[in-house]
Amino acid sequence: MRTLALRGGARVAVVAAQWCEAFGVVTRGRVQLELRDGEPGPILGRDAAFWLRGTGVRALRNPGRRTAKVRIITPGPAHPVRRVPEDGGTP
Repeated sequence: MRTLALRGGARVAVVAAQWCEAFGVVTRGRVQLELRDGEPGPILGRDAAFWLRGTGVRALRNPGRRTAKVRIITPGPAHPVRRVPEDGGTP
């Protein structure tokens, strides 16, 4: 989990390979979703949540003057895989 801070008027590109499983929650300010065709998308306020997978979003933009914050949650492995040597020793 990480927090993305967007200064007033700032824009950050959404790279599909890095954001494909991302879920965002606006924790401060407002964030506008910019669609793939360049059209402005909805403006989301505090506590609004959104998926980025399959939405056609190419960027996040802060339409306001104050810093907006978005908590980005990406799933990790449910159970980390730990390799055990064949001889039974510690890895």
